[in-house]
Amino acid sequence: MNSLVSESPAVTRNPRLHGLRCIHCAREYPLQDLPAGCPHCAAAGTPASLEAVYAELPKTLRTASTGYKWGPWLPYTQGVSLSEGGTPCLDLPRLARALGLRQLSAKHEGMNPTGSHKDRMSAQAVSRALDVGAQTVVLASSGNAAVSAAAYCAAAGLACEVATYHDMPEPFARALQRLGAKRLTFDRGFGRWEHLRSRVEQDGAFALTNYSVPAVGSPAFGVEGYRAVALECVADGCIPDHVLVPTARGDLLWGVYSGLRDLLQAGLIARMPRLWAVEPFPRLARVLGGEPLQADFAGQTMQFSTGGGTVTLQQALAVQRSGGGAVVVDDAGAVEGSARLAAQGLWVELCAGACLSALAQLRARGEIAPSEHALLLLTAKGDRDTFDTFS
Repeated sequence: MNSLVSESPAVTRNPRLHGLRCIHCAREYPLQDLPAGCPHCAAAGTPASLEAVYAELPKTLRTASTGYKWGPWLPYTQGVSLSEGGTPCLDLPRLARALGLRQLSAKHEGMNPTGSHKDRMSAQAVSRALDVGAQTVVLASSGNAAVSAAAYCAAAGLACEVATYHDMPEPFARALQRLGAKRLTFDRGFGRWEHLRSRVEQDGAFALTNYSVPAVGSPAFGVEGYRAVALECVADGCIPDHVLVPTARGDLLWGVYSGLRDLLQAGLIARMPRLWAVEPFPRLARVLGGEPLQADFAGQTMQFSTGGGTVTLQQALAVQRSGGGAVVVDDAGAVEGSARLAAQGLWVELCAGACLSALAQLRARGEIAPSEHALLLLTAKGDRDTFDTFS
């Protein structure tokens, strides 16, 4: 969209959208809100996310003239917007030469309205909330998702309630106050999720993020918004061999995979890029090595956007089906990567900097060949890091 939303934005559901499908058992459900994922898989003890099912997808990358630019590929073709998307895909030739690569690109999601990729999820999810007549949106986040949801709810005229930790970084807490969101603080993650469950299942609030234990991804309507990242890259002629994605529970990773998968099926790309989940301590890496998916993987990190001890099925499937994997980058490596990106004029959050160090690891291991093209997903700008990256 080219302008800010009105007080009461119009919402139009994609006429091709007709249901939801489990990414594990492939059961299909009528169009509805199932924030805890697939009921069948949950009952079987194998929690799994849902994705949208479209009767038909476009055969070209022609964009819409009104509403969301990529609306024909998303659940909603029109809805609440702050002009998210259209972020630049930047060429980084000096770093490519230093790493011995044919080409290195960076998709700078920090150029979104609230400074992170989360705006893509918020636009679709808050549009869904408007569509179903919700009055209050609730979520658990102490970072980018909290600020993004607060902004989009304000634009939509909806109440926003965010369950955070006590030690939420001050820039985020200040943003929530300024945007009019209600903040509730908790000492532990389970406490936040228990609160969300109560607000959704007892009070009828609309869930923007997951609250299940074991965890699944965020509700499908929001995650589908990340498909536009893949669509934009391909439309801009940026079709990499490898994509590196900072990953916590895998919403962005799955959305990018989903978009690329459908582009491949439509014949709009010739091959599936290999997706690599970049994490601050071993979680998905341990699952891919044979440990249980539903275990708790404790670890400490300054990379707050990708913290947490859970792994979801969606992130495991995204890397396995694309032929990629998981790369662990500790805080020292993330600081180094952030500094190298800053030397190119890119000021990004710490976990985004970790992508560059992950790329160096993959080159050293021979997973990425000198003749290939790699893409870094830079999830957010760096003004919210609570420490001096370069001290």
